[in-house]
Amino acid sequence: MNIQMVDVKSQYQKIKTEVDAGIQEVINSCAFINGPAVKKFKASLEAYLGAEVVIPCANGTDALQIAMMALGLKPGDEVIVPAFTYVATAEVIALLGLTPVMVDVDPDSFNITTEIVAAALTPKTKCVVPVNLYGQNAELEGIMELADEQGFYVIEDNAQAIGSDYIFKDGTRKKSGTIAHIGSTSFYPSKNLGAYGDGGALYTNDPELGEKMRMVANHGQAKKYVHDVIGCNSRLDSIQAAILEVKLKHLDEYCSARQEVADRYDLALINVDQLQIPKRMNYSTHVFHQYTLKVKDGRRDELKSYLAENGIPSMIYYPIPLYKQRAFKPFTNITNLPITEQLCKEVISLPIHTEMSVEECTYVCEVVTNFFAT
Repeated sequence: MNIQMVDVKSQYQKIKTEVDAGIQEVINSCAFINGPAVKKFKASLEAYLGAEVVIPCANGTDALQIAMMALGLKPGDEVIVPAFTYVATAEVIALLGLTPVMVDVDPDSFNITTEIVAAALTPKTKCVVPVNLYGQNAELEGIMELADEQGFYVIEDNAQAIGSDYIFKDGTRKKSGTIAHIGSTSFYPSKNLGAYGDGGALYTNDPELGEKMRMVANHGQAKKYVHDVIGCNSRLDSIQAAILEVKLKHLDEYCSARQEVADRYDLALINVDQLQIPKRMNYSTHVFHQYTLKVKDGRRDELKSYLAENGIPSMIYYPIPLYKQRAFKPFTNITNLPITEQLCKEVISLPIHTEMSVEECTYVCEVVTNFFAT
């Protein structure tokens, strides 16, 4: 079997006619920057998310940077961020001269919690960046209540969880990324809503904050050649917007397909004593950007090699804590966060994508169970 971690090509074949037509429309119009396709996608994403304002931008890393610039954070301000995440989340904090305060995560959700944030607060805390890791929300209701009490901002890094729902204690739901002051996302091709190149977006329910982010993303200008703040140049091009407009219509279908794959994995692997299947938290739906297992007894790397020998790709997200990366040595004196250290040694992500067949899932599960049976 030709099993892949992500199968963008097969997904494209199913929507080829729509995508090709959208691309051709942009080429015919020659409106490549901030053209009608971008405006249409912006409106469609606002409607899908239930967000007041969406600002498309060039990529997910830019989205985080623009958010922090729009909030007016100053050098020396502390920003709480999980140590178990992709580098971009902390990278922009350091880039802006802010102080990244790296914290441990919950061992089941892999995300930060209200209690973890509360323990890390200082008078210098100005912002918290929860990451909705692997496709599931962090515990945002409590974090936002704490933010209201203590007066800090919250930016949701929603690069991996677009399409998921946050479930509040009273049963109401909101789309991930719309709970905090600002949500950010990436449209990297492998994401659940992926472009065919780079792309990103910010969203907020605060129109004033939305206008600030729009200005920052566009050279700090509210109107052409009038620059009120220092900004940057971060735009989603029209071709990518046309592709995303098509794929957004299928996002719920894509999320359901991933959930079906995850259900098959769960059923087959739940009784393997050496594994812990992903924990599904009661305050969030899970859209499984990644299906990530924890492997006990130090056998993670052996399993990865065994899978490769049997034609199955796998990935380790993430093998090194951020505070152990050389780039962050000047920014933190943390030497050990026990859950992060453990996860970096135990996690492994199996193939999961919208086109994955029952036969492929069955084969992956057979190989995994065979490994632990020997």
